[in-house]
Amino acid sequence: MEMIRYRKKSANDMIFDIGVAVLSVIAFLIVAYPLYFICIASISDSTLVSTGKVLLFPRGISMFGFKEIFGDSRIWTGYRNTIVYTLLGTFVNLLFTLPAAYALSRPEFRARRFIMLAFVITMFFGGGLIPTYLLIKSLHMTNTMWVFIFPFCVNVFNLIITRTFFETSLPKELYEAASIDGCSHFTFFRTVALPLSKAVVSVIALYYLVAHWNDFFTALIYIRDNELQPLQIILRDILLSNQVFQSGAGAGGAAGGYAQKFADQVKYGVILVSTLPILIVYPFIQKYFEKGVMIGSVKG
Repeated sequence: MEMIRYRKKSANDMIFDIGVAVLSVIAFLIVAYPLYFICIASISDSTLVSTGKVLLFPRGISMFGFKEIFGDSRIWTGYRNTIVYTLLGTFVNLLFTLPAAYALSRPEFRARRFIMLAFVITMFFGGGLIPTYLLIKSLHMTNTMWVFIFPFCVNVFNLIITRTFFETSLPKELYEAASIDGCSHFTFFRTVALPLSKAVVSVIALYYLVAHWNDFFTALIYIRDNELQPLQIILRDILLSNQVFQSGAGAGGAAGGYAQKFADQVKYGVILVSTLPILIVYPFIQKYFEKGVMIGSVKG
């Protein structure tokens, strides 16, 4: 068995490795410290936070902000609504996007260029807010949960990414071999294309999931019933209520001063409450996301 010889690194190589390591650490700190600061600021005295005395460790620890947020019964309604809208909306998004992308990727589909052009035009031109509102209203979707699900069920950018993946990653010989055995397009898509497309499905699902979770504008325009409001609107209302309370409106100056001590706790607590579920989900699909981000790139 031949022995593997390791070449001793030169001084230039070591300097390069050290430089890369230092830059990587700096980049990590730039990304990680704001997240860490939000965590410690959410349980620290707001006065100490605003004066710059909270840098590495929390000071004046108090859970007042989280008590205010989770003490509001609307927060649980918002969580329930957002989870339902996110899961059901993402499912419907994938249900429409994946088959459409597969069909538009097939060269034997003669109308694909015209249909793809029609999709792309919508990225440049839209009907505007008022016509869109009138359309949604005429469809009787205002003030219903379905306005989060169906009207915007296909994102053209995600459709293009998925179509590109199917075109570049599924060899035509694969379908030819399957068709010889009597496999139809529907069967091929279900049993071959989808199992080989876990990377793009995970990436597109994550894009749709984050978009639904952060959706604020749809509820602001189309929803009036408090029982249907998503988490983002409820967190906004809590934050605005805290700001009014902080200014002492309707409760005297003492109340405003009391709220000032905990104002940032509520603000940073709202950030954590709204982003933590997505941060928890991401590690489970990270390996697919890393593969999927290179979709459409130049391959050697």
